[in-house]
Amino acid sequence: MNAPAAELTEQTHRRGGGRLGRKAMRSAPIASFPTLVRQIPVYEIVPDEAVELIHEESLKILEEVGCEFRDDGAIELWNAAGADVRETRVRIDRALLMELVSKVPSEFTLNARNPERTVRVGGKNSIFVPMYGAPYIRDLDNNRRYGTLADLNNFHKLAYMAPALHSSSSVICEPMEIAVPKRHLHIIHSALKHSDKPFMGIVTSKERAEDTMAMAAIVFGEEFVRENPVLVAITNCNSPLVWDATMIDAMRVYASHNQPLILAPFALCGASTAASAVGAVAQVNAEALAGVALTQLIRPGSPQIYGQFMVTVDMKTGAPMGGTPEAAQMMYLMGALARKYKLPWRTSGFHVGSKLNDAQAGYEANMLMHAAILAGANYIWHSAGWLEAGLTCGYSKFATDCEQLVGWYKYAGGLPFDDFKEAMAAIREVGPQGHFLGTQHTLEHFEKAFFMPSIMDFNSYEQWKAEGAKDHDTRGREKARNMLADYEEPKLDEGIADGLKDLIARREEQLPDSVS
Repeated sequence: MNAPAAELTEQTHRRGGGRLGRKAMRSAPIASFPTLVRQIPVYEIVPDEAVELIHEESLKILEEVGCEFRDDGAIELWNAAGADVRETRVRIDRALLMELVSKVPSEFTLNARNPERTVRVGGKNSIFVPMYGAPYIRDLDNNRRYGTLADLNNFHKLAYMAPALHSSSSVICEPMEIAVPKRHLHIIHSALKHSDKPFMGIVTSKERAEDTMAMAAIVFGEEFVRENPVLVAITNCNSPLVWDATMIDAMRVYASHNQPLILAPFALCGASTAASAVGAVAQVNAEALAGVALTQLIRPGSPQIYGQFMVTVDMKTGAPMGGTPEAAQMMYLMGALARKYKLPWRTSGFHVGSKLNDAQAGYEANMLMHAAILAGANYIWHSAGWLEAGLTCGYSKFATDCEQLVGWYKYAGGLPFDDFKEAMAAIREVGPQGHFLGTQHTLEHFEKAFFMPSIMDFNSYEQWKAEGAKDHDTRGREKARNMLADYEEPKLDEGIADGLKDLIARREEQLPDSVS
């Protein structure tokens, strides 16, 4: 399944041919890689006995300590299921917990409005998804400022243009000029208008989740969205051990519509968990399983994603840190637990603490993405744009991340042996002291044999200096500009476009201009 993508890699990232070259590219269909099917083994960082130990302790946490569900409807569901409920504290017997968790499908199809962009989540499948939720952006002139709707439109365009991104996310950056009660309408409209890839839902209130589903129904059809996943939404447990009413409201809307949620504790390890990597995993696992179980009380058999967001805290300042070794190690543990439960699972790829698209950002990103790939993550979120612990989305970072994803896609796709015989024949053809540049094998394979990035610079010092001595961050901004210049909108059907506009206009009349 990865072979077509390997060919697209080099076609998409070959150096352009100026204005005429860009014009020709605009007339060609936008390349999009299919679901990444990993062809490399997962890495087990600890023996099975250690995974079982963490699993057992997680079950004990839920049985003995319990988890808070601060929502009357959730409490009614847990009571009806036979859990030990005392006010908002729910203690869940392991047999009940695991029975509910076992109802979640191990894989599911995530549908896009363009069927060619539809992907699979779970098993050996992985998808890359851009970041979410930044109030600030680092713009094309390298200035840090509040995000706008124009910026959000641009990031959705870039996500559409990037072949190795499988989703457009939704709130890549906050359009800060739009009133909060109405903002979600424009966020979802931008994701649906500027890209035809899968997208993400809004979870900040029940009504906003319902509006998201109404917009999805206009695009996909009401009957289709009743049974088929067309979006993914994120719900965070407030570590330690609290699922609040806002998250449960959104969970109820999406799960009842058969739409997958990421059940992901937001853990600042050392602050909202014990200052222990394995201790943090035991707690986060308990929190995630409790959320997964609740979705199955809402709609048994609905597809869900076991998740985690775990960063360590700088004990000197209290600030969250990004690409630390402990964050990577915890990913490996979560991956092993997800496989034990046969659950699709989410982690984060390129989330970093660096303020700039600099060496620190590169070190952090590599530490985490390597772990995400080798831990077998299915939904690799925050894979483009993330800076400053998620406070900022950078144009340069977005473009350079997207290029690196092509390399990671190829890395995880495994080593092909399909041309090995021909390569051996080329050695015999060239013999000692020759070169391979003119052989038939090279002519047939040079474009797709190796990862050939266009932003990274491998020229001589003299050539690099002659071309302006540009650093990686500058080249990333140039790449983003060029991608936006080449963008052509994947048009919605006119009736669908009008339906979305009508819904937005109607809801804007009903919604207040500010949060009361």
